[in-house]
Amino acid sequence: MPHSISVLYIYAADLWSVQQTSAHQLTSYCLSFAVSTHEPTMSTYISELQVSLNAAEELNLTANGYRIVDGNLNEGAGGNAIRLWYKYGSEPITKVQVSFNDEMADGLIKAGYKKIYKDLNAGAVGSKLYLWYSKGSGEFDTPIVDISVTTDATNEGEKFASGWERVACDLNRRGEGKWIHLWLKREKKTYICDVIATDSFGADKDHFQDGYIRVDEDTNRGAGGANVFIWFRQTTDPKKALKDLQVSINADQYLSYQQQNYHPVVVDLNKGTSGNKVILWYKKEGSSPIKAIGLLLNNVASKDYQEAGINVILKNLNEGNNGWVNHLYVYQ
Repeated sequence: MPHSISVLYIYAADLWSVQQTSAHQLTSYCLSFAVSTHEPTMSTYISELQVSLNAAEELNLTANGYRIVDGNLNEGAGGNAIRLWYKYGSEPITKVQVSFNDEMADGLIKAGYKKIYKDLNAGAVGSKLYLWYSKGSGEFDTPIVDISVTTDATNEGEKFASGWERVACDLNRRGEGKWIHLWLKREKKTYICDVIATDSFGADKDHFQDGYIRVDEDTNRGAGGANVFIWFRQTTDPKKALKDLQVSINADQYLSYQQQNYHPVVVDLNKGTSGNKVILWYKKEGSSPIKAIGLLLNNVASKDYQEAGINVILKNLNEGNNGWVNHLYVYQ
């Protein structure tokens, strides 16, 4: 423990006993002092992540040099006040994923991702959510230098223009609170260079090891059928980026994109449901590289995204069934 932090911890403990300072006030005081006395040196990468579920854990993380990310990951859902924390270091985190079932976790374990054993929905109704991260160093790994949380979907559109990347899974998934999303900022600009889809979990380990990021939300959500996920890889070279993505939801659209020399992603995004065949298409020809893609289940935010210059492809990935209305967004 750094000397200044240890002294602070003793002083804060004295405040607790003498002035009966509340747990949250004490944590905030510790954090503000720690930030002012523990500035990062040459190591400006995010190298560790942690989650706190109560005030005691907040104090412990503060004392150990972690910094808090503003925003309660359980906002509006009741339950614990859940906070995300990070620490700077020389070995950067390059990938962040979320799991909401055991099958999703299996590939992450096999690929060597580190799990934070704190349910992000603790004390509230909703899926059991866990955060995972990896410190890769390959062609498709770009260091993460900042991290933030949004608890208001109406502000999400503005984040992309500032260089932020959205982690797909709503951290209040199946809960009753606000739409909560984690955002990452990387050392360099990145572009989408590959996109695939899977309808089972068997090859997840290989995809993670090959540098793919899973869009952690099922395109078949609420519709039954297969567990279908979109995956992508990132590059720092805009010349290698995809230039266009489209979605077909019927035979006429399928034929049209085929005739325009788009390339299909072979997995039906609606596989196993009673709905239409839904296919993702991509092109590498064009002048505007794609910087980010993801799923948008919160239709209230669709207008905000479009006003911010983000293309929301208004074709339901659950077309023809009773699942969630689910759109793909593309930021260029």
